[in-house]
Parts: sequence; structure tokens; C-alpha cells
Amino acid sequence: MTQSLEDYLEMVSFLSDDGAVRVTDIAARLGVSKPSVLTALKTLEEQGLLEHERYRSVTLTPKGIVRAAEIRGRHYFLTAFLRDVVGVDAETAEKDACKMEHILSEATLEKMKALTQASRHKKKKINPRV
Repeated sequence: MTQSLEDYLEMVSFLSDDGAVRVTDIAARLGVSKPSVLTALKTLEEQGLLEHERYRSVTLTPKGIVRAAEIRGRHYFLTAFLRDVVGVDAETAEKDACKMEHILSEATLEKMKALTQASRHKKKKINPRV
């Protein structure tokens, strides 16, 4: 899946937290045209990740929910890592995480997660109340 399609799937997931997802909302949030959204939605629908009927809301399939959760999980972890471990301001962490989530290998991401777990474990040994 391309970075662009992951962004569309992630946005559908994010917007669905607030209810029905409309093409107009996706376009506005991603800063793209409605025809671009429709093209992406068609591809995602062909991949079995969502359902969309013209002039109706967009709905993630069970497969789409799982894939979107994976993407969002990467995004949230990377944002927190950059902000809390690296010390980048929240806005920069958010923007950089959005770029990084698509290019980091699973192996690199797992090493980063292990690093944060090891760091937390060491802090607990020093101060058990943390």
C-alpha cells in the first residue's frame, strides 16, 4: 500500500471516531480535491478495506479497521517517541511521525519500542513509585 493510500485509510479511521465519514471531510482534512479522494477510496474499496457508495458515507470493513489501527498505532507511538524521548515539540513530533510511519521498517519500529520499554524499566528500578 502506498503512503498516500495509508494516509487516506488513516484519515477515514480518524474521522469515523466522530461518526459518519464524508468525502468532503476527507478532502478538507488532507487538503486534496474530492476527485482525488474518490480515486483513493475506489482503490481502497477494491482492496477490501472500506465501503463507499456515491453520495454516501465511507465505512471501514473489518479488514480496514485492523489495517487502519496498525497505521494509527505506528503514528501514535512515533509521535510519543519523538515528543517524550527525543524531546521534539508536539507540533514537530506530529508532522515528523506522519512522515516516518510510512517508511520505517517493522524491525526498526520494534527496536524503538524495545528501547522505550528498557528505558521505562530502568526508571522503575531507580524509583519504584514512577
